Amino acid sequence: QVQLAESGGGLVQAGGSLRLSCAASGRIFGTYAMGWFRQAPGKERVFVAGVTWSGRMTYYADSVKGRFTISRDSAKNTVYLQMNSLKPDDTAVYYCAVDNSNRGAPSVSWGYWGQGTQVTVSS
Repeated sequence: QVQLAESGGGLVQAGGSLRLSCAASGRIFGTYAMGWFRQAPGKERVFVAGVTWSGRMTYYADSVKGRFTISRDSAKNTVYLQMNSLKPDDTAVYYCAVDNSNRGAPSVSWGYWGQGTQVTVSS
């Protein structure tokens, strides 16, 4: 069993910043990509960003490019999402996920979801 624990969400004004963290634990072995998704009220869960084990390859949704940065510390099984220039449209529950194929792209099969952390951006 793999557990993912997200933290760092909260309430922030538009233009502000937040940093999300997600730590993986349990029966997780080998190299794997990690990523972030988000789900706004009444909408489907969508890909936000992904990063491979080495950190060399990263992927971003068009809506967050230039504002969000994904990074990871593989020694700590932890992935981060630095979110700058936040907008009200970024309001959502943010979920961490693992890609065992280590590709990290939006189209891969992501598994081992966390419980999510709420991010609310006020205007």
